[in-house]
Amino acid sequence: MTAPRDRVDPAVLHVADAVGALIESWGFKRNMGRMWTVLYLEDHPLTAADLGERLGLSTGAVSMLLAELMQWGAVKKAWVVGERREHYECETSIWKMVSRVFRERELHWIRTAGEQFAQASRALEPGRDARRKLIAERIAGLSQLADVGGNLLQAVLEGEAIDSLPIKTVGELAKATRDPSDKP
Repeated sequence: MTAPRDRVDPAVLHVADAVGALIESWGFKRNMGRMWTVLYLEDHPLTAADLGERLGLSTGAVSMLLAELMQWGAVKKAWVVGERREHYECETSIWKMVSRVFRERELHWIRTAGEQFAQASRALEPGRDARRKLIAERIAGLSQLADVGGNLLQAVLEGEAIDSLPIKTVGELAKATRDPSDKP
């Protein structure tokens, strides 16, 4: 018979499904969010078998998900006195996990895009026709956006105060390049 401590509360699964959907929209696997949530809402470490049973997942799926969660620092192995099986617990600092993703993934994407914009700008054949000027202006606007986005994200990660003026300025520049009625 399943001990009361080992039963899954329907509210836990409800929250796990909500976090799973959120995590999936951020580009991760839904079950990564579900598994992290079950561990987060638990008062003791769980085994892989416990997780598989609670979430209705196969041994292989649990193993792969745990490996990915450990790679991101969202889950770690935990030692349980008197137990030979491996147990797992989650990282409970939400900011620590989110900032790691921002630092290792989003910041990298922004910087890569900025490098691509710079390469495109250098590769753009010079010309005075309206089309070339438009392309050059818009690439410059995208480069500026990447710079502002990267600096903004870096500032957030370092806990600095954020000035929204550069974001507004980039938006106004983009609108001015897009809307001929704004030009003198």
